[in-house]
Amino acid sequence: MIVCVCNRITESELRKAARAGACTPDKAYACHDCEVQCGCCLDYAQEVIDEEVGALPKLRLVSSRAA
Repeated sequence: MIVCVCNRITESELRKAARAGACTPDKAYACHDCEVQCGCCLDYAQEVIDEEVGALPKLRLVSSRAA
């Protein structure tokens, strides 16, 4: 599904950008060499990004203590 009509950015492209570390629509669009245009998509784009980031497994830092 197309999320951003101005840039023709799809939901799957947003999810991919979120998995690569983009936490905002601005950053996600930049991954596709685009910028926010009219802004109508920003709320939904952020929801998609937040959903994808929430679905990523949480990594736990494990430190080893040298004896």
